[in-house]
Amino acid sequence: METAGFELPWDCDGLNLPRYIAIEGPIGIGKSGLAQNLSYSFQHRPLLESKADNPFLARFYQDPKSVALQTQLFFLFERIKQAQSLQQEDMFAESVISDFLIDKDQLFAQLILDEDELKIYRQVYQQLTFNLPSPDLVIVLQAPTEVIAERIQVSGQHQGQNISHDYLQRLNEAYTHFFHYYQGAPLLQVNVAELDLNGNIEHYQQFVEYLLTVKSGRHYYNPKPLL
Repeated sequence: METAGFELPWDCDGLNLPRYIAIEGPIGIGKSGLAQNLSYSFQHRPLLESKADNPFLARFYQDPKSVALQTQLFFLFERIKQAQSLQQEDMFAESVISDFLIDKDQLFAQLILDEDELKIYRQVYQQLTFNLPSPDLVIVLQAPTEVIAERIQVSGQHQGQNISHDYLQRLNEAYTHFFHYYQGAPLLQVNVAELDLNGNIEHYQQFVEYLLTVKSGRHYYNPKPLL
């Protein structure tokens, strides 16, 4: 495993871990870093969302309505391409931790598309996502919008710098609403407002200890972090 990450004080070999874990949350909240850390700790293969440049994105930030459908379909095609790689490979030969859930693509579509565009999008989505593998566990990272905005600024994410606070607020609310009703897999919702799962080994170890107890159902992780 080439992915660097935290060393844990215990051995995860032999544990009954989920074979396919998907990590979700708004931009800048730390899902990619957590996916890489867990991949290293559990010896799962990381499947990170494609960073392919969306040719419509710059125009979308300047005038969202002009290229909203093109922007969303490009992201959908990229995400489906990666998700289909799980079908093409033997899912039972290798465990996977992903930093995206294909189901959440609908969340963005509902946020930026008008009614007619949404009809077109849904037709494409239903045709292309049929029979894609479902995760054994979904981890959703959550935090107030102000916390997410601050983390985007600190990280220097070029994509995130162009997002308005209003859009980020609406996106954060859409994530909360979407996963409130999500029933596609066991769900672990994590409040990371005071947690640094990518930079603080104590926070990370405390989280992993809890994660190893999750087997099914819906769970909430909102601890008082270790100092």
